[in-house]
Amino acid sequence: MIHELLAKRYSPRALSDKTIDTEKIVDLLEAARWAPSSMNEQPWRFIIARKEDSSDFHNILGVLNETNKLWAKNASLLILTIAKLETDSAKQINKYALYDLGNAVANLTFQATSMDLFVRQMGGFNPDKAIEVFSIPNDYFPVSVLALGYKGNPGNLPEFLNVRENSVRTRKNLDELAFTGKFGLPYLLSKHVQELN
Repeated sequence: MIHELLAKRYSPRALSDKTIDTEKIVDLLEAARWAPSSMNEQPWRFIIARKEDSSDFHNILGVLNETNKLWAKNASLLILTIAKLETDSAKQINKYALYDLGNAVANLTFQATSMDLFVRQMGGFNPDKAIEVFSIPNDYFPVSVLALGYKGNPGNLPEFLNVRENSVRTRKNLDELAFTGKFGLPYLLSKHVQELN
């Protein structure tokens, strides 16, 4: 049985703009800070914008694609995630930077879930515009934008997004994802299930 936080987590577009307390935001960032990373490089960086900080919030909102703007404007908090592409230790390309940033965002996401907050991650934004707007240095790259908030009312979404919001969550079967021996040869889950019975 998977952990209840894993089962509870999902990514709604219908978010409330109810304020997230500063202490909770710090907890989210602390959870991210303690993520594992290759050589302890900790290549993640975050630009935070609360709804009430209207200039910062609109700057992040402004780099999103049009569909994401329709619903993300209702979030309480937007976070631009950024990866440091060069290692501090050897001044070379950090080929694990995106992986490590993903670990940090996963930590943040499950911390949020434990606090009854929801996170929707977006790739639908303009990285070049983000680099310009936020003066991001050359050895850093914006990777995603997170929208966070308490659960909102799906009825407030445009109809086409409401349909998506209410669609059934699906995942690929494990035999499409987990292999043994060589790529594409499904891990024999059914055999192991039989062994447990």
